[in-house]
Amino acid sequence: MPIASIELPDWPRAHGEPLLSGRIKQNPEDFEVVEILGWTASGDGEHDFLWIEKIGQNTAWVAAQLGRHAGVPTRDVGFSGLKDRHAVTRQWFSVRRPSGEGTDWAAFDVDGVTILDIQRHGKKLKRGVHRMNRFKITIREARVASEALNERLTRISSMGFPNYFGPQRFGRGARNLELALALFDGRRMKRPQQSIALSTARSFLFNEVLAERIRLSSWNSGMPGDCFNLDGTNSVFVPEHLDEETTDRIARMDIHPTGPLWGDGSQQCTDQARDLETRVLRAHAMWTDGLSAAGAKMARRALRNQAVDLNATILGSDVVLEFSLLSGAYATSLLNELGSFDE
Repeated sequence: MPIASIELPDWPRAHGEPLLSGRIKQNPEDFEVVEILGWTASGDGEHDFLWIEKIGQNTAWVAAQLGRHAGVPTRDVGFSGLKDRHAVTRQWFSVRRPSGEGTDWAAFDVDGVTILDIQRHGKKLKRGVHRMNRFKITIREARVASEALNERLTRISSMGFPNYFGPQRFGRGARNLELALALFDGRRMKRPQQSIALSTARSFLFNEVLAERIRLSSWNSGMPGDCFNLDGTNSVFVPEHLDEETTDRIARMDIHPTGPLWGDGSQQCTDQARDLETRVLRAHAMWTDGLSAAGAKMARRALRNQAVDLNATILGSDVVLEFSLLSGAYATSLLNELGSFDE
């Protein structure tokens, strides 16, 4: 399928029409991200843990530079999450020590990359092990009524926001969707490309289910047969009934309804929730069949997420947003519930 024919759907918002507009990422300093591991390095072991600030640089590229300086393969360099390139970000990297003497990190000199701290740990840093990210986003030339913005922020803080996979998951111009279609059409690919294609397909199907749940106003309240996620964990369960206790836990955002990350295996959800997912995904049989045939395993993802310590400050013509999100959540999905921005 030609790339020009692939466009991401205009998936619905949950909290109303955009009320904030302006420009984002005009400078790297307008988008700050700080990674929060939620645990500390052991202080000993064969890996250097590096607390790094990068400006205008790609996470994977920085990892390659660290490996080159240490004289170890890139596979011996670890990081927990990919961070925005056009931003100021602080995150942890691990680098295996090539010898007992270790690496002279004081001699590391790469433009836009600064080592702020060095610790030791016994294991390589793996993907997705950090707890959350703290964001500070400046919206330039902002247009918004402060009262309306405060009301929207309060609503999102109390109800959460749709846990969509952000547009960056699908690639510039949705090119990763073209890759997925090519894979399911029989094209052979190297493992990295195949991995991107499969994760993109799963993300697209999840967003399609979430969009339907938003249309039915059940994305953050649950429906019979829902499989729920315990907030901040990978634990999921299906309660026998949507009783008062379950409803209260949903309201407190202790648990969240989930949607499918499609693959081979049981959907886990039952009753109305399973019927809805089956109906939505029936239109994408090539994707679901392709994921199952490729060996992807069925998993679940929360339909909503919560923004911790969400607040906004108006500074002249700019609005500064600050909030924290659990690992795996997209800041762009939160921003989409506030407004529409030029980047």
